[in-house]
Amino acid sequence: MAETIAEILLPTSELRDDIPFYTKVLGMKLDMIYPADDPRVGVFSGHGLRLRIDREAATAPGLIRILTEQPDTFAEGARQLTAPNGTEIWIEERNPPLVMPETAHSFVVRRLKDQAPWIIGRAGMHYRDLVPDRLGGSIIASHIRIPDGGPVPDMVHFHKVGFQLIFCIHGWVDVVYEDQGDKMRLTPGDCFIQPPEIRHRVLEASDNVQVIEIGVPAEHVTEIDHQMILPTPHLRPEREWGGQRFVYNRAEGAAWQDFRLPGFICRDTTIAENTKGVAGVEVVRAAPGGGTSPWAAHDTDIHFTFVMAGTVTLEGEGRAPYALEQGDAFVIPPRMKTRLVGASEDLELLEVTLPGRFTTTLD
Repeated sequence: MAETIAEILLPTSELRDDIPFYTKVLGMKLDMIYPADDPRVGVFSGHGLRLRIDREAATAPGLIRILTEQPDTFAEGARQLTAPNGTEIWIEERNPPLVMPETAHSFVVRRLKDQAPWIIGRAGMHYRDLVPDRLGGSIIASHIRIPDGGPVPDMVHFHKVGFQLIFCIHGWVDVVYEDQGDKMRLTPGDCFIQPPEIRHRVLEASDNVQVIEIGVPAEHVTEIDHQMILPTPHLRPEREWGGQRFVYNRAEGAAWQDFRLPGFICRDTTIAENTKGVAGVEVVRAAPGGGTSPWAAHDTDIHFTFVMAGTVTLEGEGRAPYALEQGDAFVIPPRMKTRLVGASEDLELLEVTLPGRFTTTLD
């Protein structure tokens, strides 16, 4: 099959002035020039681009972003340049450090019956925002569903995040991860921790599969990896990405223990251990004969809870009580006193905290 080439067309008033800039300053190659006696067209390639600079082009000069892992040594450290033909050049970092916004603490209650809109997002998935203000951009908590089961039109991709949780609450979904073996099936009560930049792909889902996805920070980049084929040939369960290990925690056979709030029990998903304290994830139930906690406050930065089943009343200092049911979510800011009252026997909560190790003070 004949090769197909794409070019970006840019104007110029004098090609002779552009040649040294694009070749010497930007390090591109001159691939073609004509006519020889009075050059008016030059084609340059480099940095993943092919540029056609034409004296007769009736186009805007445009802007080119060059991403490099060593911006201080590229073009003698300049970050913004203007080419002789008027094209603006921005030199930026290829992999800038992840910026974690400062948390804007607030008390948030999000109810399913409030009928927050479902938005169609990546790969046809439906998203419902559980923390509308996103605490100043520090976290995104999404209720995600795929109404129609079957193969998912997903590609191998990764997320540039500080922390990411996928927790299944209904149905099932098959996902395959880099260096973690064959596909894994997430069923209700199971969860994955996706370490920063681990490659993965969603393969197939049941009808009306639903998951809770937590991402930190709220806005983060998803990149497609067109080269990697999953599953990978190597099985490396101990591998770390950004200091975190992949976690596949299953509800079946889990051990239950006393929760930090009297009157409740929990199962630890091992996420605090495997993220070195970056985050903690626990599933909470009412203890036999319990279901009401004392007033308590915490000192962690982000404290998010989703009601997976049952009912409970959330009381907060200076607030009217909130009767919560399946599908509701809430965020408790640091040092605010709250308590859980009158939990039903079938109550099940998903609690996510960042950092994962913190102090609870009981009244």
